[in-house]
Amino acid sequence: MLQIAPKTVSDLAAALGGQVRGRDDVVISSIAALSVASTGSISFYGSDNFRTQFLATQASCLLVRDADADAAPCASVIVVENPYQSCISLIQHCYVPSKLSPGYRSSSASIDPTAIIHESAAIGPGCVVGRECSIGENVELVANVVLYPRTTIAGGTTVHANVTIYQDTVIGEHCIIHAGSVVGADGFGYVELSDKSYQKIPQVGNVVLGSYVEIGANVTIDRAALESTVIEDGVKIDNLVQIAHGVRVGENTGIAAQVGIAGSTVIGKRNRLAGQVGIAGHTTTTDDVVVMGQTGVTKSIEVPGVYSGNPAQPHMIQLRQDVALKDIVSIQQKLNELSLAIKALESKD
Repeated sequence: MLQIAPKTVSDLAAALGGQVRGRDDVVISSIAALSVASTGSISFYGSDNFRTQFLATQASCLLVRDADADAAPCASVIVVENPYQSCISLIQHCYVPSKLSPGYRSSSASIDPTAIIHESAAIGPGCVVGRECSIGENVELVANVVLYPRTTIAGGTTVHANVTIYQDTVIGEHCIIHAGSVVGADGFGYVELSDKSYQKIPQVGNVVLGSYVEIGANVTIDRAALESTVIEDGVKIDNLVQIAHGVRVGENTGIAAQVGIAGSTVIGKRNRLAGQVGIAGHTTTTDDVVVMGQTGVTKSIEVPGVYSGNPAQPHMIQLRQDVALKDIVSIQQKLNELSLAIKALESKD
């Protein structure tokens, strides 16, 4: 439940562009799920899967589709086209996140004198800003953030606690990097020698993040050996993801937790990689690909669509194979019976 500054139903409808049915003077002071909403709460109903909670809710107001307005068990409703999306917009309208004051500089921060920092940027406790870094307008480094030399962060970006960003990393506007992530560490590059020992390949490239990128907690994105590891605009990355050196991730791609992408892979635009997907190195996926959970992508995907299995293949083919595998015992039994029948016929001859 989110507590908000009290507003009337009329005020909220105006902010959302919705139509009020019922009382428009009801005062709303919280946003809550159907099952926990109470007097003074607003909630939303947009899926028949939650019909029971909808009919039993104690909310004072609901965001609903036109077809559900008359069944709502409360004094007020706001009719909108997409209740779920409208609820998200309402939260964005009402929620004020906790932020450092613009221009704040903690006394415990270490800032190299060659760093260029916009006067509105906030630098929290324990942060280290290396030489020749550039930090833009309204950037927030929350606490214990370490920026190696020549890191560039554009305006409106927030870097949460205990993030480490290696040298020469470039970060676009309005990004969010969550706690514990490491951007720009050395890629896993070695040459195996004749005696089976390893010689390290210097990783002298960098990482480039576009704008409106969000990186979850404890994500690792490695720097390229010579060029750039690139995360394009609008990419959203869940927690505990590994992106290796030289990878390029296309714009507006979503990557769920525990995905691993090996080196020099190119992920297309608007891809969706579900949890624990593994993608082999030096492969590509085209635009508009969905890879389902625990899939192993061992070769390039050149046709848009939904893929699953290990190795990855079109999802419908994988489903047919799964069904066939369930019947493998009975199929084997029938083959044995046929084999015996053939042998019996051969013996008669």
